Amino acid sequence: MRWKFLFRPGWLMLTLVVFSFAIACFTLLSPWQFGRNDEREAQNSALAASFTGQARPLAELLPGGAAPDDLTQWHLVTVTGTYVPQAEVVARLRTVQGEPAFEVLAPFRTAEGDVLLVDRGYLRPDTRSTVPPYAAPPGGVVQLTVRIREDEVDGRNRDAFADASTGGKLQSYVVNSQVVGRATGLAIRPGYFQLESNQPGTLSALPLPQTDSGPFLSYALQWIAFGAMAFLGWLYFTVREMKPGGALAVDQPADRRKSVAQMVAEDEASERDAASEEAGRVST
Repeated sequence: MRWKFLFRPGWLMLTLVVFSFAIACFTLLSPWQFGRNDEREAQNSALAASFTGQARPLAELLPGGAAPDDLTQWHLVTVTGTYVPQAEVVARLRTVQGEPAFEVLAPFRTAEGDVLLVDRGYLRPDTRSTVPPYAAPPGGVVQLTVRIREDEVDGRNRDAFADASTGGKLQSYVVNSQVVGRATGLAIRPGYFQLESNQPGTLSALPLPQTDSGPFLSYALQWIAFGAMAFLGWLYFTVREMKPGGALAVDQPADRRKSVAQMVAEDEASERDAASEEAGRVST
């Protein structure tokens, strides 16, 4: 019977691989991309709300020194206090709008006594790829409008450092309040705060992120298509093999359809025979 090929080890293995892939597409890969798309939409909604919202006092959004999270990040807050310029740290190996940059991080002591890490913006490297001269922050008490940011994470947990290559200036691999706190000896609250344009102490203000939807929805639909194609391909070849002349049929008819490899081999043999005959006629 033609359906006996379904129980052959090779066909069973092929079936297992195809169905495993299709199930993974439908239950793991596609839902994963749908989930990422939902996360991106939620993030974009939060960003849009923070971009258009009014600045609020820091204590309203992050009371008691609370760390920023996804719900508070990017929101505008106001703080009043003084810069601590002698404790500035430069974040190295940054990229802003596709070009290399440094970011200047300055501790800021609020009127309530908290110490915040303020990102003053970015600088372009000079011709020697070092930190160029830049303006110091203003002295005295100032009021700032800043955006809440979560601390960046360095997987290697590297500390800030200063040596001949940095001109003695403290430099860090990430924008992280704890890294700057360890380097300067200041008790800096979690998170950091990004300066807006035209604020006291701003250098070149960092651009805001784009609220594009990303490719996740199209990726999810592609995984669904791949899973469907795998199943339909298996179904097509199953039906074809069950018809007379299938390559895996148990009882093969003598005149069954030839495979491509067999046809190529027969063509090569015919060419060799023709060449031998021609050589024989020439020799006679």
